[in-house]
Amino acid sequence: MSPYATELEPDACYLALKARDARFDGTFFTGVTSTGIYCRPVCRVRTPKRENCRFFGHAAQAESAGFRPCLRCRPELAPRAAAWSIQDASAILAHQAARLLDDPECWGGAVPSVEALAARLGVSDRHLRRIFEGQFGVSPVQYLQTRRLLTAKQLLADTALPMTQVALVSGYASVRRFNATFLAHYGLNPTRLRREGAERHGQGLAVRLGYRPPYDARSMLAFFGQRQVHGVELVRAADDAGSFARTLAVESAGTVHRGWLAAQFDPGQSHVVLRVADALVDVLPAVIRRVRDMLDLDADPKSINKVLHPHFPQGDGLRVPGAASGYELAVRAVLGQQITVAAARTLAQRLVDRFGEPIATPWPELTRLFPAPAVLAGAGGDALGQLGIVRQRQAAIVAIARAVHERRLQLHAGADLAATVAALTQLPGIGDWTAQYIAMRALRWPDAFPAGDVALHKALGVQGEPRPAAAALAASEAWRPWRSYAVIRAWHGLGAGQPARPAGRAARAGGTRPAAPAALPQESS
Repeated sequence: MSPYATELEPDACYLALKARDARFDGTFFTGVTSTGIYCRPVCRVRTPKRENCRFFGHAAQAESAGFRPCLRCRPELAPRAAAWSIQDASAILAHQAARLLDDPECWGGAVPSVEALAARLGVSDRHLRRIFEGQFGVSPVQYLQTRRLLTAKQLLADTALPMTQVALVSGYASVRRFNATFLAHYGLNPTRLRREGAERHGQGLAVRLGYRPPYDARSMLAFFGQRQVHGVELVRAADDAGSFARTLAVESAGTVHRGWLAAQFDPGQSHVVLRVADALVDVLPAVIRRVRDMLDLDADPKSINKVLHPHFPQGDGLRVPGAASGYELAVRAVLGQQITVAAARTLAQRLVDRFGEPIATPWPELTRLFPAPAVLAGAGGDALGQLGIVRQRQAAIVAIARAVHERRLQLHAGADLAATVAALTQLPGIGDWTAQYIAMRALRWPDAFPAGDVALHKALGVQGEPRPAAAALAASEAWRPWRSYAVIRAWHGLGAGQPARPAGRAARAGGTRPAAPAALPQESS
């Protein structure tokens, strides 16, 4: 039996099911033997009897056991389970494989296969199957098939896309194969689900994305709002129901798709309503994956807070802000080295105004795309210098753009972490702080830690230590494997005047905490 299944405590799961506790959404699914349906813990139907419930750690396990997804609570909307390990090699391999299967951009438009997945991870396909089944209780093929079917189910229920496009976007080569697979697994013809689907309203199409509370949407939007570049981003904060919109370009199978997206928080439902331009429909799974990463919707606050709450008691709802584009984030990280947030935003604005491609959107405030890798790869020093970008950062920006354009560097959550961080530090002008910052926000590594960060030193009260980076690193050992979240909470606490409670040497530094820093986190020189 899968460790996912054995780790679950059935009685605790049933209590969460009875309470419809949204904190457990996506961490387990309930198969009801009397109906053959599996549900999320937040399902609003009448709670089934305990003896009729079976609990599964993943939707693929429930489907492998013969259960069909509930049409009411819709398991495809649940946030994904994010389990991390820094010691168990088998768990690390299995979860890396799952993340690669979850991320469409890892495959460049190609169809994933077990053989290709094993080759990418450097193991035999037989070993991968054994490790994967031992961790998840299903094969990689079953896992991928469940992901595709749930993607299709969401598109059928939420959009008016033609059936052919639903099949193709979900990863099926033909409508016939899609129909046959859907019918075989769910006992339901896709067209029957479509009749109950949502009508189209306004421009683009809309889908819903779930998350687990607590979620501090106001702080997330404030983070993006302080850094927004006009023409590319538009942040509208309104308590916890604010919105975020931006332009976006996504490359898939050699084609660049250009459009826009808009995300609106719905805290009452623990959902984000995502609207996407028609031009991005063909890469919708990639866009959804990017938005989930950008807003950190798959985080498990219960696991994170268990480690971090004693040190950062006011930060339980904070998430790690991601990026809609890892390449864009890397360029902007370079622009922000050792200067204020406002100064970094000014440089990014100049870069967009000079090199950004015009685009039409429903918002007059959104008019440009962030400069493409090919454009910045060919930018001369004079052109960048005229924008106020110093020579060292010019070289770093061009090096990042060239590496991404030539596909030597992948900056997304499915990229090989160690290899990518090593590759980044080999580029001119990229030090440990920048590499760790990119790992935290673009690669979605929950244990990234920019030990040399000046603002972090202030937040931890170690700026007066002879070796503040070493003191910060020592304190961070108590926060593994969630140090990225600890960094965000420390920065946030510094702005709010709330001290962190680091362990060890950092705790003995004492002293009062300064006011909010004017500077973006800086690299040690």
